Amino acid sequence: MRRIPCSALLMLAPIVAVPEFATAAARPAVVELFTSEGCSSCPPAELYTAELAQRGDVLALTYHVDYWGDLGWRDHFSLHEATLRQRAYAAALNQSGVFTPQMVIDGRRSFVGSDRKAIARELAEPREGPRITAALHEGTVRIGVGPASGTATGEVLLIAYRHSATTWIGRGENAGRTINEVNIVRSIRSLGRWEGRPADYFVRTDSLPADATDVAVLLQSAGPSSIVSAATLRLRTEPSVAATTFRLVARSSHAWRPEHLGGELN
Repeated sequence: MRRIPCSALLMLAPIVAVPEFATAAARPAVVELFTSEGCSSCPPAELYTAELAQRGDVLALTYHVDYWGDLGWRDHFSLHEATLRQRAYAAALNQSGVFTPQMVIDGRRSFVGSDRKAIARELAEPREGPRITAALHEGTVRIGVGPASGTATGEVLLIAYRHSATTWIGRGENAGRTINEVNIVRSIRSLGRWEGRPADYFVRTDSLPADATDVAVLLQSAGPSSIVSAATLRLRTEPSVAATTFRLVARSSHAWRPEHLGGELN
């Protein structure tokens, strides 16, 4: 497990209580795994996340951070936005640093991503939140968020992700391993504020990453803080770009080139 100090982070808003909602609906628990293909402690957490992703009451997302890139293997799914989101959680949750594999549940609780017992206990209770609908119509994702009671507010996030991939690791701590990855986040987009009233949002699918197969809609308090509702939508069964797997092949001690291995990404 690799830990990164966060002494330079700005402290964000404290964790707030989950608000009460006027029209509550069952919603999945949101599991966010921060991981890297270069981290030898991460494959067990990724395996567990893949198992959780099969549950109907869980929305599992894997964020590939970019701070492992200087340790022998550059994760081609890494996103700087994923690192920024993890650092924001570290500040909001009063943690001394970030680490992999880290699992954050509903934006409120942090766990080592392979701690199955503790995570299972946290996921045992059903969740409710304002109703979110998402539908695909003529190249546009249409999102509706229902009302809340009182003064509940939040931010609507659209997370584009790839359903699965299989990657051969050529260097670093996982050298020689083939890793099966699921629900890989490809972009994080804010759709704007939600003021507790019914609201609609629209996103063109051609503005999303070409290799995204699904989107998740998260309704989250500022901070980031509690995720109070979530929904998912399938965009396509396969990425719209050529499915490829790459490995890095040494040309010299300091130079690397990608080598195409064929259609291994799903």
